[in-house]
Amino acid sequence: MSTVTDLSGDELRELYRDLILDHARRPRHFGRLVSPTHEAEGINPLCGDKLHLYLAIDDENIVRDASFEGSGCAISIASASLLTEAVIGLDRSDVLARRSAVTAALRGETRPADLGKLQSLLGVRDFPSRVKCATLAWHALAGALNRHNVPANTEN
Repeated sequence: MSTVTDLSGDELRELYRDLILDHARRPRHFGRLVSPTHEAEGINPLCGDKLHLYLAIDDENIVRDASFEGSGCAISIASASLLTEAVIGLDRSDVLARRSAVTAALRGETRPADLGKLQSLLGVRDFPSRVKCATLAWHALAGALNRHNVPANTEN
């Protein structure tokens, strides 16, 4: 049985592409949380992606649940779905560190750290206009954590 590290570059890109498509077609944690403690909107004016991110953070600053609702392109939806999976169970400081690592890697500012499934988003770096689609949910995450009352915007 081969592992991800045994795959060629083309095989790995195909695996990541399939992961993105799966999350776009069947997003995880899609829908409104019943009792969110933190939430934020995100808007990508370039292509019309819109989402609302919900977080349930406990007294120890652990993300106990996360979800989103909205509409947008496959990359935007997949990124939000992957985000919700990635942050559940993390404390606030780890969530912020993960957000920084993902957004910097997506913008090509740093070499990607071990991002796990989030590595699948890095293919958008070859398409600069799609980077904003992939980072939208991550901008909304910062807004939710910081309790900003204005929608997160990919133009900032």
